[in-house]
Amino acid sequence: MIQKRPSYNDFNEYYKKYIDLVEENDIIGQLKYGLSRNIQFFGEIDTDKWNYRYAENKWSIKEVLQHIIDTERVMSYRALRVARNDQTEMPGFDQDDFIKNVNLDDRSEKDIIDEYFAVRKATIALFNGLEENAWERRGIASQSPVTPLSLAFIIAGHELHHIDVIRKNYL
Repeated sequence: MIQKRPSYNDFNEYYKKYIDLVEENDIIGQLKYGLSRNIQFFGEIDTDKWNYRYAENKWSIKEVLQHIIDTERVMSYRALRVARNDQTEMPGFDQDDFIKNVNLDDRSEKDIIDEYFAVRKATIALFNGLEENAWERRGIASQSPVTPLSLAFIIAGHELHHIDVIRKNYL
């Protein structure tokens, strides 16, 4: 089991703020802990809060959770490709376009939480299945180097960032 942090030259500097939020080196343990903590956290949010926006042009809680899910899917996909030594450069993605092109009005909070659960379980399974040397393979995504290790830390830290935003601005 991997028990180390990514090197700062293994990811774009933009992601440092997320990686630095992850306190432990056991990244799979952190992803598992995040899953149980956040299933409970989202499950305790009152139904009337899910569509609340704390300011104009800000996302609702539904949209924030969908963004966490979408970003995790993209980062996991990148990790899979790099772990399998695919050297094809991967483009970036526009998070705002992703949210603009999903209709969350007809989806229940439970449905979105269930999707989060399924995606996180798949992410954990992916990382659990990596052999040790795959964690540090390097690829290019959004014109910057990445490793599966850095992507796992980005997933965990990105989620921590948004949970903190929800706590401070929505609840």
